[in-house]
Amino acid sequence: MTHTTPSGTRPYTLFTGQWADLPLEEVAALAAGWGYDGLEIACSGDHFDVRRAAVDDDYVAGQRAVLDAHGLGCWAISHHLVGQAVSDHLIDERHRAILPPHIWGDGDPAGVRRRAADEMRLTAQAARRFGVDTVIGFTGSPIWHTVAMFPPVTADQIAQGYADFAATWTPILDAYLEHGVRFALEVHPSEIAYDYWTTARTLEVLGGHPAFGLNFDPSHMIWQDVDPVQFVLDFADRIWHVDCKDTRTRFDGRTGRLGSHLPWGDPRRGWDFVSAGRGDTPWEAVFRALNAIGYAGPISIEWEDAGMDRLRGAPEALGHLRQFDFAPATRSFDAAFAVNSGGPAEESYEQKTMKEEVQ
Repeated sequence: MTHTTPSGTRPYTLFTGQWADLPLEEVAALAAGWGYDGLEIACSGDHFDVRRAAVDDDYVAGQRAVLDAHGLGCWAISHHLVGQAVSDHLIDERHRAILPPHIWGDGDPAGVRRRAADEMRLTAQAARRFGVDTVIGFTGSPIWHTVAMFPPVTADQIAQGYADFAATWTPILDAYLEHGVRFALEVHPSEIAYDYWTTARTLEVLGGHPAFGLNFDPSHMIWQDVDPVQFVLDFADRIWHVDCKDTRTRFDGRTGRLGSHLPWGDPRRGWDFVSAGRGDTPWEAVFRALNAIGYAGPISIEWEDAGMDRLRGAPEALGHLRQFDFAPATRSFDAAFAVNSGGPAEESYEQKTMKEEVQ
């Protein structure tokens, strides 16, 4: 679907995953009223039913009509929760709480994984019929449970985990390629790719599969001390979607990066997700990096903040991030000097250097 934003710049969308308790109609009305350009629709609640969208033209038209009635576009759908069950080593009550009944079934882990994989393949077909070419999601991980590296984990065990992941996901990604749809993994703890080097290894083990890319969310980098700007520049060709939430850290000698099994918002935690603009993410540097790599896709606000009402936070986050929606320079600021002197207006050293770094 083609949708032009009022300013003609990147569209700003609201991810509906945290709003799945409300009907899509209500979420669309709220988002439009706040000035969003569209929605990143989650396959949750009544927002998007993959099985119906894959076969029912009337259903697809009805969901589109909700968007159209509020002047909203959609560039991606998201299927995080079912994707998580595809490759997780442990399938337990945590999954039962997030999975739809037809995926959970009798809870037998092998059956859960198989049904989840089947639905993730079907999601490619549903996305194409809905008119979007990008699906955001999780993959789960066969090796996340070994992240502490104790009891001791061998290199062969880690390699086998990556191999198992590739064997499971390659047929799914082949289905995406067949439908002309891309899958963008949200790099996130508990996934096969959760930081810089695990992202590099995941891309390598998949052999650079053309249907596999990344959903960039800087909030997951901040508390791990991964530089989000370097991540954008180094994985430029695989940044296919951007989600924005923020992280506020408070490491005071007692608090730790692993969260101490404390709930979100607990003051004893070392970090929390907060509304965009209220944390430690260097947003201007992130947006300048996105400009440098030529990213022109959606900026989707994934609103999460345990200490703030979402009806205030979602519009505030939009207002904060829109200030960085400036177009990159089309010419060097010092080009005028060359023009005034009668010489050619060449690229500056800074422009040439940035291009070389991105390439």
